[in-house]
Amino acid sequence: MAPQFLDSIREGYDTMFHKWGDPRTSSLPLMGSPFPTLFILFCYLRFVNVWGPNFMRNRRAFNLDRIIIVYNLLNVLVSAWLFYEAWDGAWKEYSYTCQPVDWTDNPKSRRIIRAMYVYFLVKVIELVDTVFFILRKKLNQASYLHIYHHTGMVMLSWGGTKWLPGNISTLG
Repeated sequence: MAPQFLDSIREGYDTMFHKWGDPRTSSLPLMGSPFPTLFILFCYLRFVNVWGPNFMRNRRAFNLDRIIIVYNLLNVLVSAWLFYEAWDGAWKEYSYTCQPVDWTDNPKSRRIIRAMYVYFLVKVIELVDTVFFILRKKLNQASYLHIYHHTGMVMLSWGGTKWLPGNISTLG
């Protein structure tokens, strides 16, 4: 009984992440399996809920103003580039009622895959927002909604890049 159950779990995992996953994204870092991204999210949640507050309990708040200015400037620049890539690479020719995924392996579809992958990486990097709150002792800003949003955006952008890199997913 147990081996059959484990075989069915393994088969379901292979179907979900290998058969249904876009083969063009499988070789990208963090995209072959959900486990590295889930580990990052586990560490993020542990840090913002336990490790960070405990570390900062008897410490003064860090002054991160300069780091945050550079971080925000880089985020604006990458976001502008992502918007341009989405606009020029997909949205100008978009059918907003139904836009199928371009499953071909051509430069245009690769461009959109690259943009979606960079978007996913940006969402992972944006987890640092909450780390800044904790290190600056702004714990009230690390609300449940904020943490839920950042965690969800990483998972959603990973799924969009893994299974549907293109079509309506680019509107995210």
